[in-house]
Amino acid sequence: MSSTDAAAPGGGGPAGSGGAGGGGVGEVGLPGAGPAVRGVPGVPAAGWPRPVLLDAAVTTRCRRRVHLEHDPDAGRSTGATDVEDAGGAVLPEPDPGVEMRLADAAEHRAALAARFAQLLGASYRRVPDGARGERVEATLALAADESVAALGAAELPPGGGRRGHAELLVRAAGAGGGWYPVIVVRHRVSDPGNGAWTSPLARPHPSAATPDPERKVRAVARDLLRLAHLHRMLAAAGLGVPSGPAWGGVVGLDADCVVWTDLAAAPGGEAGRSPLDTYDRRFADRLAVATAARTGAPALAEPSRITECRRCPWWPVCEADLRRVDDVSLVVRGEDALRLRGRGITTVRALAALDPRRGLPEPVDTPDAPAEDTGLGTDLREAVALARAWRSDVPLVRRVGRPEVPRGDVEVDVDMESLGEDGAYLWGVLLSGADVGLAHGYRGFATWDPVPTRDEARSFAAFWAWLSDVRARAAERGLSFRSYCYNEQAENRWLRGSVERFAGEPGIPPAEEVEAFIASDAWIDLFPAVSDSFLCPHGKGLKRVAPSAGFGWRDPEAGGENSMRWYRRAVGLDGEEPDPSMRERLLVYNEDDVRATHALRTWMTSDAVLAVPHLDDLRAEPDRTVA
Repeated sequence: MSSTDAAAPGGGGPAGSGGAGGGGVGEVGLPGAGPAVRGVPGVPAAGWPRPVLLDAAVTTRCRRRVHLEHDPDAGRSTGATDVEDAGGAVLPEPDPGVEMRLADAAEHRAALAARFAQLLGASYRRVPDGARGERVEATLALAADESVAALGAAELPPGGGRRGHAELLVRAAGAGGGWYPVIVVRHRVSDPGNGAWTSPLARPHPSAATPDPERKVRAVARDLLRLAHLHRMLAAAGLGVPSGPAWGGVVGLDADCVVWTDLAAAPGGEAGRSPLDTYDRRFADRLAVATAARTGAPALAEPSRITECRRCPWWPVCEADLRRVDDVSLVVRGEDALRLRGRGITTVRALAALDPRRGLPEPVDTPDAPAEDTGLGTDLREAVALARAWRSDVPLVRRVGRPEVPRGDVEVDVDMESLGEDGAYLWGVLLSGADVGLAHGYRGFATWDPVPTRDEARSFAAFWAWLSDVRARAAERGLSFRSYCYNEQAENRWLRGSVERFAGEPGIPPAEEVEAFIASDAWIDLFPAVSDSFLCPHGKGLKRVAPSAGFGWRDPEAGGENSMRWYRRAVGLDGEEPDPSMRERLLVYNEDDVRATHALRTWMTSDAVLAVPHLDDLRAEPDRTVA
């Protein structure tokens, strides 16, 4: 919940964080961790208190979440659901989208492991499945075998507060040896361009890497920080490369090469810091947070609402805490919440009571005060209006006199449904406006073959042909045409992705045609219009704002994450028979999404929108203080 990444008091990263051998944490194991199991360093014997051991994910995770995951008393008063390393917090059911992505990632890793075994032959060995301690022992034994040049599923010795594994380790050449880490991820790690250092899967080694004329690096912070985590663990276990670049490799979704990065030299996501520097700073902080939570010391991370909260399983716990104290981050998040606390504005009520014309109070000396207070990034007038709307339970506040949305004689609302990175299985459209000789209303262009499938080409081509036909018919009649979506990022991603993947298939348009459409005034993203027109105390998602226009979804469980679960059942993705009722449910959900977009934009351009209070109409609550 906390947005601050400041290092722990007295912290900072390990000395010598720039080089390949890199200093790092010099000892394996934690003070007081107890004797090792069967000689495996860092694995404490039974009966000793379990030390704090963190994986690389903590470096991109909210500090308050790290605290809760290691606080034995976290949420104990709210229920009895057991959570590892925490108390009895009642957390939501697992997110079906997250579960699906985890399962898909595991399948991707297994497929790559099989390919490495085939490509590398006898020089590749894989650590057998088993308990963590057994996998650590097997990793160390195989790493000591000079005939092994590539080691799969390596479990590194825990210590220094760290635990972790690598999908692949490759042995460095020359005297001193050591190993480079390679991870396998299920997202893209390069983009069209040039300059990325890549090597073929058959030679997954930095010595085989060359500048790629067709790829540029797509730097993903969590990948770089995980590689830095593994680099430090290898050094601590005596398995690191003693000199030279701190290479780390990533195999992405396309699974056609290894992209290499020098972790000591490349940008690390923080100004002036390499990935190793960034990692050392963040890990030291998260280790301090977790240790304080485990030992009952004063908490180093308090709840504060940030963007990550939307998908965090601990949000119900933090939300209850924040609402109990009326915390200002409920309406103003991130650095702005810190700046307000630094000026003594800690509650929504206090923010709502401010007079924006008088500005902010002077900074006060508090632990929450930022090192450099340059004022709010958010307009104070709007921040105060958000607080007043929150206090009055007003769902929308107008920022402008009258919202503006470009309209056309012929209009089409569009919504796309996809399954992660696998493909877009449904394009839904709603035709309205002047008559062009086609039936008004909803139409869905779907494939019910499990994605990814070549049948996507057919459904996308049918969608594009229909949309092009509507545009042509409008032009023939001298009518203006507009098409709308809500938050174009997903639709644009699959407009481009579909023509790229299925180039040359029947009905697939040239990429230039799709790009021209995206750039034209015929393709309108309604999300920026909502952002420009309204303050939204409870969020700007379509399902948050469309009810103000009088729209409601027919399915009470409508939502993007649930739709992924319905899709798996609709196509029998988990081995069961396809469920036709889930296909119908998805079509209804998609139709409601396009109808919600239509309802919202027509409402925004009607007089009815003027019933939404303007931000200047909201007044501070009367002072009820009794003298």
